[in-house]
Order: sequence, then C-alpha cells, then structure tokens
Amino acid sequence: MQPALLMLILTSVAMSAIAQLLLKMGVGSVRADGAGAGLAFVQSPWVIAGFGLYGLGAILWLYVLARLPLSAAYPFVGLGFILTMALGVLALGESLSPIRIAGTLLIALGCVCVSRSIA
Repeated sequence: MQPALLMLILTSVAMSAIAQLLLKMGVGSVRADGAGAGLAFVQSPWVIAGFGLYGLGAILWLYVLARLPLSAAYPFVGLGFILTMALGVLALGESLSPIRIAGTLLIALGCVCVSRSIA
C-alpha cells in the first residue's frame, strides 16, 4: 500500500475517533430533557464540531475508497475502536477492564494481519 494512502486512511480513522469524543463531550454538556434535548444537542458547539469532523473524515474516506479495494481499506476502520477507547480513557477518565483491553488488542492484531496481506 502506498504510504500516502495509508496516511489518508489513518487520518480519516483518527478524525472519526476524535469526532466521537467531541460528540460525547457535546451531549454530556447539555442539561435538557425530553423533546428539547434533541434540539439542544444539535446546537452544542461540540456536537457541531463533531459532525463537521465526521464530514471531513468522510471526504477523505471517499478518496481512499476510490483508490483501494473496499476489503483492503475497511479493516483499518477497526483502528478507530482503539483510538476511541484511548480517547475515552485519556480525555474522559473512562475505566478499562482487562477484557476490553484484550478485545481491543485482538482488533489491532486483525488490522495488522489485513495490512500485511495487501500487495
């Protein structure tokens, strides 16, 4: 795989993981309940930034998909699980269990296996 394409994949995956963090921060900062919560969520600057980052990541992803087979590109999305978990721990203080760490390492191993199978 060309290094430039790999960097675009990793950038797109990172953007999606960071977007998840922004969305979580956005919905966590809203104090509305019921019908007003939905409107309050989409008016949160964090949620707006999260959606914007998702959009930019999707544009990069389209570029990648135009140049690689889907079966080669998509397994890298699994790296998003790892990054999202790390962001949850580092930025939100979420806890990790041994089974969650083991599962995440299995995802990482799968990504490595797929990346090595691409000619």
